[in-house]
Amino acid sequence: MRTRIRFIAPLALAVIVTAACGESGSSGTGGDDGEGSQASGEACAPVPGDQLVVLEDDLALQNADNVIPAVNTAASEANPALLPALNAVSAVLTTEDLVNMNAAVDVERQSAEDVAAAWVEESGVTDGLEQGSGPIAVGGAGFTESIVLANVYANVLTAAGFDASVREVGSRELYLEALKQGTEIQAFPEYLATATEFLDGDEANVVASGDVQETLDALQPLAEAAGLTFGEPADAVDQNAFAVTTEFADQLGVTTLSELADACSDGSLILGGPAECPERPFCQPGLEETYGLEFASFQEYGDTGGPLTKAAIQQGEVSIGLVFSSDGALAQD
Repeated sequence: MRTRIRFIAPLALAVIVTAACGESGSSGTGGDDGEGSQASGEACAPVPGDQLVVLEDDLALQNADNVIPAVNTAASEANPALLPALNAVSAVLTTEDLVNMNAAVDVERQSAEDVAAAWVEESGVTDGLEQGSGPIAVGGAGFTESIVLANVYANVLTAAGFDASVREVGSRELYLEALKQGTEIQAFPEYLATATEFLDGDEANVVASGDVQETLDALQPLAEAAGLTFGEPADAVDQNAFAVTTEFADQLGVTTLSELADACSDGSLILGGPAECPERPFCQPGLEETYGLEFASFQEYGDTGGPLTKAAIQQGEVSIGLVFSSDGALAQD
């Protein structure tokens, strides 16, 4: 299974699909109300708060969906400065950068072009770039982060001497085919694990993992066969993640999912997420099997990583909920 699959319909109509997390009305595993529970099963009850924070997936439950440049191999060979310019972005781009840029567009209503230009200027990413020339079209799918990253790539390529432009494209099936052809677009900001699984094309054959290098090694022969070349993955990652309020995290003194498991052995956690969460290996079963977490109950919300789930965490309906790691709502005030 893929942790998170983005499907962008033609004409830039964005539809997000995830393989994140089961079944409507599931109550999860249930808590242990026996004599051994701590604080009568209330140690890790929800704590409301305005600010959300993601707990680190320190045991790599989720696949490594790091941002990674994808380019047409022929274009890369004809333009030796192309991939190094995009790798320069990967060298400095962080998940915090993604969060802040998404927030600037989705919350502050700035344009993706202005946000991308500001990041390029502030990051110093264009210093000392190898110079190239000629037209390069960067593809961007129809959701905020992809369009921002496409504009980041185009700005950096322009600084490297290219005549760079951004072109919105359709579904992964369409834009990867266009990238293979290399006539309409020559570069694209992709996601490591999702691209790897897509190019493999066999749902029963899991080739991506939470290990960046192992997933990159699996991607390379698939990319070569498709006429694509991938650059260096950034530290920036957009994947399924689990968030709590900062008040909850501070109260328990936790920053990672392992620390949460150690602090919450009484089974008082309430988990929030989509209906599929209790059955999907990257959601409740993964948290239970990988981290040993126990849950008193599960609350279903119909918007995977969306405003209902985030509001439930903030309002103290659930202790922890499924979000996306680069969601603009995670920007620090």
